Amino acid sequence: MNRRSRSAFVVTTISCCLSVASVAGAQLMPSVGEPQTYVFASFGGIDLKAYVFSPTADGAGEPRSAIVLFYGGGWAEGEPAWAFARARHFAEQGMVAVAAEYRLSDQKSISPIEAMADARAVIRWMRSQATSLRIDPRRIAAYGWSAGAHLAASAAIFEVAAAGVGSAPDALILVSPAVSLVSDQWFQRLLGARGNARDYSPDLYVREGLPPTLILQGSTDTVTPLPGVRRFCDRLVAAKNTCEMHVYEGFGHLFTPAGIPDDGQPKPDPATAADALARADRFLRSLGFQR
Repeated sequence: MNRRSRSAFVVTTISCCLSVASVAGAQLMPSVGEPQTYVFASFGGIDLKAYVFSPTADGAGEPRSAIVLFYGGGWAEGEPAWAFARARHFAEQGMVAVAAEYRLSDQKSISPIEAMADARAVIRWMRSQATSLRIDPRRIAAYGWSAGAHLAASAAIFEVAAAGVGSAPDALILVSPAVSLVSDQWFQRLLGARGNARDYSPDLYVREGLPPTLILQGSTDTVTPLPGVRRFCDRLVAAKNTCEMHVYEGFGHLFTPAGIPDDGQPKPDPATAADALARADRFLRSLGFQR
């Protein structure tokens, strides 16, 4: 992921696609109010917040499945609000959806290592607060795009448990994911002298027992190129995990049409983004996370 890809997602361009996928079922969807805000961790005076979207209609009050969303922005910019439209969509499908904050790299004291720790922390927090959040701690999916997909995958691959609570999600949905980082000069620049990019590259640490994964990827992506993403999926399958991958031919990073630069502000094709969202919903339904 190069320097220009830090502006890897603008919520106004992607969120407009959500309505395309949801209009047909609008009459059946539970209503969703404004998110509740929680502090899930604090580091050096920085409070990290989780914005929780819950369906208003709770039915009999059974625990719901949950999904945590990590926005993209090259590990260096962005905010949870970029994930609000997508979180609201999943809450409309009956899930508890959490738009998570994480520390952004400043090329000084904060690097992607801290962001990875934050991603693990919010999933552990969700499990520890399962009763109050009314979620099933065994049905927590993680959804991320670009750098956010790296954080989602890393929560599983580089799992760290605390007080007996694990950080690995129970399912992964990765959009244009940064999962092959050995040659990623921007990621290495953010790490500085604190490590080598290969030590944090998910494709090099695949093992058996990882959560079922859906990958949505463009064929002409110049930011998170297809070969590295495909290698990651192939290695998941070789290690006896489940990985479904759909490649959108003629589209680049975050579904930017081929021929349009995809390494700056994305210009997603609305129909393609809507199709990707529908595939995410079908994947979650197949796992019993949606009805």
